Amino acid sequence: MNIRWFMSRVVSRLVLFLISIIFLVPFFWVFTTSIKDMSQVMAYPPIWWPNPPKWHNYIEAVNYIPFGQYTLNTLLICAGSIIGVLVSCPLVAYSISRIRWGGRNFLFLLILSTILIPFPVTMVPLFVVFAKLGWINTFIPLILPAFFGNAFFIFLLRQFFLTIPEELPDAARIDGASEFGIYSKIMLPLIKPILMVIALFQFLNAWNDFMGPLIYLQSEAKYTLSLGLQMYRSTNYVEWTLLMAAATIVVIPTIIAFYFTQNTIVESVTLTGLKG
Repeated sequence: MNIRWFMSRVVSRLVLFLISIIFLVPFFWVFTTSIKDMSQVMAYPPIWWPNPPKWHNYIEAVNYIPFGQYTLNTLLICAGSIIGVLVSCPLVAYSISRIRWGGRNFLFLLILSTILIPFPVTMVPLFVVFAKLGWINTFIPLILPAFFGNAFFIFLLRQFFLTIPEELPDAARIDGASEFGIYSKIMLPLIKPILMVIALFQFLNAWNDFMGPLIYLQSEAKYTLSLGLQMYRSTNYVEWTLLMAAATIVVIPTIIAFYFTQNTIVESVTLTGLKG
């Protein structure tokens, strides 16, 4: 029995290792391309590791575009949208999960149904609205929608709220606490793990967003990193080595953020499925 258990664990880990290798190959290829000479990029057979590696490509990639300005613009959008979802989503989720009022379940289903609406359907109406408000070529269209909630985040928070015993808010109500007092002083401290997950997911969404900045930003001084990467491409020529170097730099913050929060993500998403 012990041998069986040991072999099953070895086989499962071996399979996971092989799958991880498959997923890591594209990242490895991007990294090695970023330190190649242009003559080695299209070589056949492929050169897996350049000799010698050109680490100077990273310096050229940062200087090729206003990398610092684009990073600052991206971080501003990320910070604003994270604040938006952290303000709006917990309030909606708390109302739907903890306050008894007619139609809350119908509203929850209506909110969930918005996940099925693809962005291209709302793209033109939103652009028209923001254009009439004079907000085109500003960061407002990329930040403001976060203050109106996110259906997926509201779902996660609602499920997390349902795992909190009813006795806690009931005891606070008996002591005379208001609903907002219960929400701010009791509930919010208890949902910090899921708030971290939501903040991370929103950071990844805003950091990697390409379509939003492409639609609303017109001035190069306000470009984000996702738009800046397109500047490595010209009509007849692509700076593949610099493009891959910049892409590697851009993806590093997301990897670091996920690495340090992976345990919180697994724990929080698991807890959201305990009660429905």
